[in-house]
Amino acid sequence: MNENVYVGNAGADAALDRGWILGHFKDAADPRHSEDVEIKWGVHPRGDARAQWVRGEKRTALLVLISGRFRVELPGRDVVLSRQGDYVVWGHGVDHSWFAEEESVVLTVRWPSVPGYAVPDAHADLGSA
Repeated sequence: MNENVYVGNAGADAALDRGWILGHFKDAADPRHSEDVEIKWGVHPRGDARAQWVRGEKRTALLVLISGRFRVELPGRDVVLSRQGDYVVWGHGVDHSWFAEEESVVLTVRWPSVPGYAVPDAHADLGSA
């Protein structure tokens, strides 16, 4: 068996790490460890919102709607993703937040994978959107 292969389920694995299934925060021996990219399978109940805006963004991000209705909040502009496959990309220096207008599933890809963007909370889990 090749130890550089991982087979899983995004929904099941995401539930273990606040949605994140690949990135710098995975153990270095895990094939899902990467300092190049982060991937999140985000399952958000209606009304779910990011606890605070991301400020001083140093990454590029792609967020794709799988299901539901999801709003990405950007300075001076909100983008509502309402059809499966709708997506938004933002780059370095673009502050952002988000809000689930309906129960939603979104796939987020960010690069590079760098620490320092987790919202502190009572659970102290790694990673955030």
